[in-house]
Amino acid sequence: MTADESFGRLDDDDYPAYTMGRAADMLGTTQGFLRAIGEHRLITPLRSTGGHRRYSRYQLRIAARARELVDQGTPIEAACRIIALEDQLEEAQRINAAYRRSEGPNTVAT
Repeated sequence: MTADESFGRLDDDDYPAYTMGRAADMLGTTQGFLRAIGEHRLITPLRSTGGHRRYSRYQLRIAARARELVDQGTPIEAACRIIALEDQLEEAQRINAAYRRSEGPNTVAT
């Protein structure tokens, strides 16, 4: 891997750069919390060659949202489900927006 390829990963939100301990520190939570949201399939960390969990920035943002909900009193199972539904809604809205753009201004409503 070249230096340019390594530096390119600095901007990659999906690159699993953070260990479980570092991720927990950054989120101000415990490693057990990260394991719990993994058990509920909210995030699936990648594994290093030694089998250690590694988290991406994208996964840390999801975990931070889960922590926010749990801190507000939402049970962890419900928080994971809420986030999954929010993600599905966002994807549906993206698809609808793309569909509306592809229809163009010459489309006649029926």
